[in-house]
Parts: sequence; structure tokens; C-alpha cells
Amino acid sequence: MEENKENTKKEVEIETVSVNDAEKNEIKNDKNTQIIADLNAKIADLNDKYLRVAAELENTRRRASLDVESVSRNRAMSVAEKILPVMDAVNAALKHNPDDEGIKSMQHALENAFAQIGIVKIESVGEQLNPQYHNAIQIVDKPTPETKTNTIVEELQIGYIFGDTVLRTAMVIVSK
Repeated sequence: MEENKENTKKEVEIETVSVNDAEKNEIKNDKNTQIIADLNAKIADLNDKYLRVAAELENTRRRASLDVESVSRNRAMSVAEKILPVMDAVNAALKHNPDDEGIKSMQHALENAFAQIGIVKIESVGEQLNPQYHNAIQIVDKPTPETKTNTIVEELQIGYIFGDTVLRTAMVIVSK
């Protein structure tokens, strides 16, 4: 029977674990943790760079749009300033010959063109003097007792506004 016992002996492999092995595993975990932390930092850095580039691209697009709008606006103002003397000539001709249909037609066409461009006439007569829109070149006594001081009584040259910019102030006569 003893022989049977000896024959039935099984071999078992035992893995030996030492304190050194535990330290090695701990070092591996620390290295993995450090690698993960480094990769997370790199991801955060790349994400930050991406967001900055995206913001800069958006700012560049916005600036380019504003530049195009500014150039377009300046060009329109330049053209308008060159057309103002033509409108002045038409208005002067209409004062001398108010019944001329040809002059009235030209005035109407120019006014429509100005309206389409966005050029607006500055209303003056009967308004209070506003140095931003009016240039008082003469002061007169009140023509009527109802007229208030600094009221515009006559317009010598029409003023125009383009958007929020004064193209030309109106030359006016103001009451004292």
C-alpha cells in the first residue's frame, strides 16, 4: 500500500512570492499611473491648443468680415460724397425753375438712389440747432414770436447722413 501512496503522489508547483515581487508590481503600477497622468496632461494640452486655434480662427473670420464691411462702407461713402454736388446742382436748378419736370425727375431719381444706398437727408428747418448735424453760418432775429431760440429758420445747403456717419452737415440760418 505504501507503494500505491508513493505512486499517487502528485506534484504541485508552488509559486513563490516575495516582498521584492510586490515592490516590482507596485513600481509597475506607479509607472502605469505616471504614464496615464502624462497622457492625460498631453490630452489636456492638445485640447487647450485646439480650443485656442478654433477661437483664433473665429476671430480672424469676424475681423475679415468687419474689414470687408468697412471697405464697402468707405467705398459707398466716397461715391456718395462725389454725388452730393450733383444733388446740390439739381436742388439749385429746381429752386430757379420749380415747374421743370425734367429737373423734378432727376431729383426724384437721385433721392431714390440715395435711399437705396442708405443716405438720408438731415431734416433742418423748424428743428433745434444740433452741432452734430447742423453748421450755423448766420444768426437772425426771431422771425415770429412763436419761434424758439436756436431754431433753424432756413437751410442753405442740405446735410446728409450715411448710416450713423454724417457725410455733410447742413448749412443753416438760426434764430437768436
